[in-house]
Amino acid sequence: MKSTAPLTPNFFSGAGRQTSILRLLRNKFLTGLCIFLSLLTLIPLLSIIILLLQKGVPLLGPNLFTQLPPAPGQDGGGFGNAVVGTFAMVGISLVFSVPLGIFAAVYVNEYAPVSKLASAVRFVAKLLTGIPSIICGVFAFAAIVMTTHKFSALAGGIALSILILPTILLTAEQALMGVPYAYREASFGVGATPFQTIWRIVLPEASSAMMTGIMLAVARASGETAPVLFTALFSYNWIHSLMEPTASLSVLIFNFASLPYSHHVAMAWTASLVLVTLVTVTNVIAQVIFRPKHQ
Repeated sequence: MKSTAPLTPNFFSGAGRQTSILRLLRNKFLTGLCIFLSLLTLIPLLSIIILLLQKGVPLLGPNLFTQLPPAPGQDGGGFGNAVVGTFAMVGISLVFSVPLGIFAAVYVNEYAPVSKLASAVRFVAKLLTGIPSIICGVFAFAAIVMTTHKFSALAGGIALSILILPTILLTAEQALMGVPYAYREASFGVGATPFQTIWRIVLPEASSAMMTGIMLAVARASGETAPVLFTALFSYNWIHSLMEPTASLSVLIFNFASLPYSHHVAMAWTASLVLVTLVTVTNVIAQVIFRPKHQ
């Protein structure tokens, strides 16, 4: 008796083949859409970079870093005092915020991760990340400027430290959480104390991720205007003391961009380019220095 082949497998085979083709086309379409949207997000960044290069390069020269800003209506000059003032205030902010943020992160992640104090610290840190920067400037103005009766680089640095402290704390905690717990167990297994484990094992392993958070904080502190405007004000002179009004690149950009003089507006564009370049170079150097040894 002659047997006949069933039709059902062929039917399902054809349907499965069509489904596979549709799935493949859908995957290719979604992949292409994701690539297109990713490239689309680069347009604003590239536009900013191109605009900064077009507007900022013409005045770029070594004299900008050795001369003082020109008076309104005059040509020439530079913004060397603003570069020095920016480094001074960002440095002061890091001196206050980095140790405090890292120590707080170590406590809430290593010593008391589920305590009420740790929960309160996390909540306050997340709350502070959403506070407008001008509020930090007003607080520092009331707490420091009104107390010392003078605008100063110290007041500006403290205002910036309040602003970047939550970022450093939260990123440092995430960096510590990224260290495998097996490293801690191995350290405890050879007789190390909790302090020795944190100092010699956990912190070195998390240093690269912590540095990323610190660089994010540096980038934000370097570009903030409102807190510095309320605390350090501005100066057309070189800084001689931390207790005197101090120039900064962000405030110089704000002041010069609003003046009705083409030379000052051009200097504002050049200062913007210098500020972006300084932050980028600092970030790259830090990433190279603190890159994980096993990479």
